Amino acid sequence: MNRKKLEKILSMNNISKDLYSLNGGLPNEAYCIENVANKWQVYYSERGKKTIIGYFENEEEACKCLLNEINKISKATYNENIIRNKSHHLREDL
Repeated sequence: MNRKKLEKILSMNNISKDLYSLNGGLPNEAYCIENVANKWQVYYSERGKKTIIGYFENEEEACKCLLNEINKISKATYNENIIRNKSHHLREDL
């Protein structure tokens, strides 16, 4: 999975773009992915500060991590992993 595929999964699951950034930066209260010095970072951005969730050697692992973080929110909110359930079928189509 790359950021383009991840964006498609998030969009098809009606995940608000305010919840994430696939281009890094410091949006308020958003999960982010960014390539810095040939390493991938996944972090939570809040009030101009990064809280690092993980560092990754490749984009695919970073995308999986970001998807997992958003899935945790769906589980807490809806008591189910709605993204995994819907994206499983999508992955076969990509």
